[in-house]
Amino acid sequence: EFPPGVWEFLRVTLDDRRSEAVPFTGAELLGEKSGTPSVPVSASIKSRDESPGVTRLAVDLGAANLRLVSITFETSEPLFTRAVTIAVPTVFEDGIRELTIADGAVHRESIGDITAAQLTVGIERTVASRELLVLIRNQDSPPLAVSAVRAERRPVHLVFLVRAPGAFRLLTGHGQCPAPNYDIAALAGRLKGAAATEITASALFANPSYRAPETLPGLAESAASLDIAPWKYRKPVQLAQAGVQQLELDLDVLSRTRAPFADLRLIRDERQIPYLIEQTSLTRALAPQVTPANDPKAPRSSRWSLKLPQTALPVTRLALASATPLFSRELRLWEEVTDSRGDKYPRELGCAIRQRRPGAPAVDIVLDITQPPLTDTLFLTTENGDNPPIDISNVRIFYPATRLVFKAAPDAAKPLQLCYGNSGAAPPSYDLRLVAGELLAAERSTAVLGVEAGGKKSTFIENASLSGARRFVFWGILAAVVIGLLVILARLLPSPKPPS
Repeated sequence: EFPPGVWEFLRVTLDDRRSEAVPFTGAELLGEKSGTPSVPVSASIKSRDESPGVTRLAVDLGAANLRLVSITFETSEPLFTRAVTIAVPTVFEDGIRELTIADGAVHRESIGDITAAQLTVGIERTVASRELLVLIRNQDSPPLAVSAVRAERRPVHLVFLVRAPGAFRLLTGHGQCPAPNYDIAALAGRLKGAAATEITASALFANPSYRAPETLPGLAESAASLDIAPWKYRKPVQLAQAGVQQLELDLDVLSRTRAPFADLRLIRDERQIPYLIEQTSLTRALAPQVTPANDPKAPRSSRWSLKLPQTALPVTRLALASATPLFSRELRLWEEVTDSRGDKYPRELGCAIRQRRPGAPAVDIVLDITQPPLTDTLFLTTENGDNPPIDISNVRIFYPATRLVFKAAPDAAKPLQLCYGNSGAAPPSYDLRLVAGELLAAERSTAVLGVEAGGKKSTFIENASLSGARRFVFWGILAAVVIGLLVILARLLPSPKPPS
């Protein structure tokens, strides 16, 4: 920043003595800042979640429906640059997802005695939720140490006519109250230039006669009836209290449900409980069982087997640590699958080149998984060439957290259960999406999944790996059956008559 002025030309000089020239292709010159006022918001960091390359902050704004101007980060880091994404939970046709409302970058650099910093990301948008989601892209750098956040909003004024002085009360906090419709709204244009007296409301206090209304009182808890016989698995759902619930899907459900969650059903007393699916940017980590699995036929490569707790998990990222100070390797993640004929082939899940130089800070080696695996055993391979093998440790695999949002109450006589595992089920269609906004804004209780029940033992043909001796036995039995049937058919056919 520099003082405003009036010039015909502006020259910017970049000192390239310490590095190669940067090929800038454009610049943006901002004029004098707008005089539109803004006021601070009492924002606080509600939670912080770390995943490889990304820090996710949930920021509590203290109120909803704010016209946010910007958000500013407080950090003691002396040198950094990070891309930042601002998002809010939003209702879409297919459920609840996170909508990006602003993108920006924050940085701080020091060159000699000069320090340049940009710690603010502009938003200039009305946020209906009181929670703001901030995604800080760390890439291969360590997580940015954010100690606090500050936000600013545009002030909102009420303009009204008072014929006599007195005491007035301003009411707020009724989420189900319809918006008022006054005749004065038609005069809004004429009132903009009218002289007004500025007054200030007192501090907010609770209404002693307040009675909390039920969330979505007209919403029926149950929907259409359902025969759960075709559903292979089920889990009880434990509720702590009545009202709007959120239920996070565990590994059993994620592994055995049909994408994209088409066969999930909440059932109580043989009737469905309508729900919305909330897909979040939160990630959960699981630690696979890591075993060296070097191939004797490839002595110049290293291979590890990663055993997952379930098959077909929707994992998206692999992270690991290495104490090797100097390396440059191509990492490949793959699995071995069997086709319809019983032949095995490698199916690649991700590939990346990673390197480290001596003295560089130790950061996780991260590999994006481009498609979800079909099995529960993954292989990580790297070619060493003429170099010693690298070591790996602290292997973690990440998957996104997915929730169901619904309204229900505890009932010991009629327990609630989640059914899944029906490959022929069509996605449900509930009228609940018409009131999804109210459901999203409501306070939620956390529901918990119980122990899985149901499930049939898989048959040999469904699960046996038709390879090696099993493959020859299977085809041998099949050939013997076919030959036997042909012999029986030949005996049943009438014998041909001798020629006369």
